[in-house]
Order: sequence, then C-alpha cells, then structure tokens
Amino acid sequence: MAAQNNILSQLGVKTKGTVYMSVTPGVGLEMIQLDNNTKTVAAYACRPLDYNETLREPADYEQFKTAAQELFDELRITTKSNVILNMPMVSFGITERPLILSDDAVKESLISDVEQSYVFKRHEPIVAWTDSNSSVSNDMRKILYTAIQKSVVDNLSAALAEIGATLQGVEMSLTSLLKALDYSGATETQMKDGITWNLMLIGSSGYYIISMVGKNIVDYYEEPLAIKTFEGDEIYNAICSSANITLMSYPANYLYIVSETNMVSAELIAKNINSESTVDFLDNNQYKKQELIPASLSVLPDYVLKISANSIGIAAPRTMNYPVKFDFIQKQVVSSGDDNEPVKISIGENEFEVSPMTAMKISGIACAILVVPVLLLLMLLPKTAQNAAARVSEINKKIETIDGEIQKISNMNNLNKFNEQATIKATLENNKTKLMSYSALGASVPQTLWITYFSAKNNGQIDIQGQAESVEDVYAFFRNMKDSLINSNLRLHKLELSSNNVDDLVESDILSQGYDFEITNMSEEELGSAEELSGDDAGDKSVSNNSKPPKNQPGQKSSRSGKKYAKEITGK
Repeated sequence: MAAQNNILSQLGVKTKGTVYMSVTPGVGLEMIQLDNNTKTVAAYACRPLDYNETLREPADYEQFKTAAQELFDELRITTKSNVILNMPMVSFGITERPLILSDDAVKESLISDVEQSYVFKRHEPIVAWTDSNSSVSNDMRKILYTAIQKSVVDNLSAALAEIGATLQGVEMSLTSLLKALDYSGATETQMKDGITWNLMLIGSSGYYIISMVGKNIVDYYEEPLAIKTFEGDEIYNAICSSANITLMSYPANYLYIVSETNMVSAELIAKNINSESTVDFLDNNQYKKQELIPASLSVLPDYVLKISANSIGIAAPRTMNYPVKFDFIQKQVVSSGDDNEPVKISIGENEFEVSPMTAMKISGIACAILVVPVLLLLMLLPKTAQNAAARVSEINKKIETIDGEIQKISNMNNLNKFNEQATIKATLENNKTKLMSYSALGASVPQTLWITYFSAKNNGQIDIQGQAESVEDVYAFFRNMKDSLINSNLRLHKLELSSNNVDDLVESDILSQGYDFEITNMSEEELGSAEELSGDDAGDKSVSNNSKPPKNQPGQKSSRSGKKYAKEITGK
C-alpha cells in the first residue's frame, strides 16, 4: 500500500489514510487499527476523556482535540487522515411507517419523534435510519432509527479539523458493539440465521433489552434505573428483579449480557439473573478479565484490557455483511463552479483527491497501458496464426505417418498372433499325460521286473522296454499299466526269452534266463522311426540303457525292485 501511495503521489494524487476512534465512557478516547488477516489489534492507544452522561456529549472539546493529537503522535500516524468515530448511543428506537411515505417524509416524521426527548429539545438532531428486515404487514415498514445532536458532530468535526484530520463518519455504540461481537466470534452461536436471542446492555442510566433473530434487531426495550443511587449489592438485586420481569416478554434461546459501566459486573448479573435461556456475558468495563480479540506485541500491556468492544466494532471492516448500519455524516456533493476543484474518491480505507489535470494524466497513462499491448497483439496476430497453421499441418502429417506404422504393426501381429489359451491348454494336457505315465510306471513295476527303456511323447505315444524273471511278472505289469492308463491303448508288443543261443539254454536252467518284453501303443512304422533316433530324441521324457540288468544266480531273487533299478541307470 505504501508503494502504491508513493506512485500516486508522484502523479499528483493526494491520498488520505483512515483511522478509527471511539469515545468510550470509563476509558476515554481510543484509537485503534486492526489486522483483518489475523483478526488481532495491530495498534492501540487511549487517553482520558470526560463524558457528560446527562447531556450525552464530551464534557470538553478542547480535551478531545488534545487527546486526539496525542494519539496520532503516539501511534506515529499523520493527522492528515480521515477519522471514523464511534459515539455513545444517545437515542434509539423502532417504529413503523406506511409504505407510501417517501424517504424524506420518513425522515421528517422521525425527527419529529426524536425531538420529544429532553436531549433534543435544545439541540437539533441528526437522524440516521434503516429498514428492518422483518415486516409486520404489507402496508407498513418497520424502521430502526437513532439520533445524535448536530452540535456534537459539528464540534467534533471542528476539533479534528484544527489538527488536520477529517471527520468522515460517525456511528453509534450499539451497532459498533454488535459488529464487535460478530467480528470476534463471541456470539457466533447466537448470530446464526433463525436463532432468537436477547442482548442485555447495561449502562450508567439503566439497561436495554435488544431482541435479536440472528444478526437482525426485531425489538427494543429501555428500562431507566438510577444506578448511581444504589450501594453495594443493591444494584444487582434491582437490575435482576426488573430484568426477570422484562425478559418474560422476550422469550429467546439465548441471553447475552454486556455491561458498559464500571459500576456493574456483567458476570455477577449473569450468575444472579433468573432466565430459562442459555446465559453468557461480556464485561466491557473495568471488570474485564481477558481481551475480546488478541493484541499484537506492539500494543503496550497496560492497554490490552482497556481495549473496548466499541473500538473493535468501529474498526471492523466496512465490507462486513452486517445488516444494521448507521452513519450520522450526511455526505453531499456540492459544486463550487471551479473546474480545477479536486474530486475525492474513496477506495477501501483510503481517500484520494484527484484534480482534473491529474485525472487526464492518469487517463493517458491508463490508455497507454491498455491500448499499446492491444495494438502489438493485433500486429503479431496474423504472423502467429500463420505459424500456428504450419505447425498444425506438420503435426497432422506426423500423425498420419504414425497411424500407418501402427496399422502395419497391427496387421503383422494379427498374422502371427500367439494363442495363449490354446498353448496353455495343450501344455497342461501333455504334462498331465506324461505325469500320469510316470506315476503308473512307478506304481506297476513288480519286484523281479526291470525297465530298460521308457518313452512318453507329447502326442500320447508310450513305449516301454524291459526284462523280467517270469512271464507272470510281465503280464502283471502289463495289466497294471492298462488299468492305470485306461485310454492309452497299450498292447504287449514283444515277449521273448532273453537269450537266443541254444547252448545257453541247454547248459542252464530255462527258468533262470528271464524274458525281454516291450509294451507300447505305437505302430510298427512309429517304432521303426523311434529306433533310428537317439535316446533323448525319441521322446520328451525317456529312460534308456544299453547294458542289461544284472542276472541273478539260479534259485536267488533280486534284492532290488524295478523302480529302484530305473533310478540307478538314469542317475536320478
């Protein structure tokens, strides 16, 4: 913001910052600045200021001017600033007016009502009013209004003008308090839409009941009490007895008690009052035990508990969505006939004074900033469009080339497509047949029978060769294999004596010679082809050995089973 102000100053634009002050009985004159990003008090200072409760105005305007000057000096803020000021509530009310009345007529009627008060019988009032969000009928409008003495506003404005400041706005304490409660979150539960609650505000001359629905004021009641005449606990008994009766006419979910006088503690009232509502409180006086919102380290510790809710509410952002707003400063545009008279423009919390000459300079700079880039863009646009079109054409050609390559690869893949499912199924079937053959072989070999050759191919062809001591062993082994491999179509292809030499048969016992056999489901041609291959090429799985099994001596039986012998000759 400082850099922005420096730039504008060089262009001849005068800037004014905004500061916030509050005339708070019991505290004095306060000056405050908030950090709205963190919702903390960024800067604060106060000075004593006497306030006349009877006349409802500062007791000494010279004291006000001096206090204001000291606050500007302490916080190191230039007095060439706009001031938004909070003032104690002088008059407040709710009334109804016909819809057919114009705003000017409404204002005149409200002034007539306000003048009935003793304060305004000697002083001209300034009235501020707004429509209530709740209407009682289609023909009437409910109006919230407040008033302050015109002389008070004039005197405050003159005092500030003497030190170089400008009084830009004056608001009343009730709306400042409601905005502070909303800004701090103290009444977050109560200010929800549709929630009924009562704000009980205790001052030096009595108490007020403000009936609320969410953030909207729907009713108002004032009970005067001579609080200063009571001693000790009498004041609490008097307020609680009166309020218990009054609150019966204002049923609500919540009751929030705020004390703005140092003579009454809101905490003690909350403890003694008899209410069916949920009761909460805030001491906005010397009984305060903690701050409403945190203060930064730049705020002096002695100031922290003095920060009033009214000062926080007046400094709350103007952009807050709060329905009740009053401002006693009547803004009027008056033409002096001077063409060189500066125009005041408010942006946020700053006010800018712009002369016609300065406005022309700013307009020229703005045009240069806005028009020159547009002209450059228009000049470069055709060339940019041409380059973009060429780039698009090049990309389209690349896309066509890549699409052709993809189609070619896709066609090749379709020709040599690998059928995963069929391959897996065939492999499983082949492995299953071989495993069944091996299992049947191991389970069917008798003790006096030896396997010298075994082949199991992928197409289910099986060839088994071996020797046995007896024909019965061969037939037993053959039947076991047939029963184990039901659909294999095995047959006993060969069964003969192991020796073809007649001399050997004569010299030895025929029964001790043994028998050669072959069991297979292969044809003669297939067997002939298999004999031409080596042992490993005859089938996927084979057991073969060119040597013959050891012969037993006549009358002896082999000590090895055929299965164990097969393991030995294969080395497994």
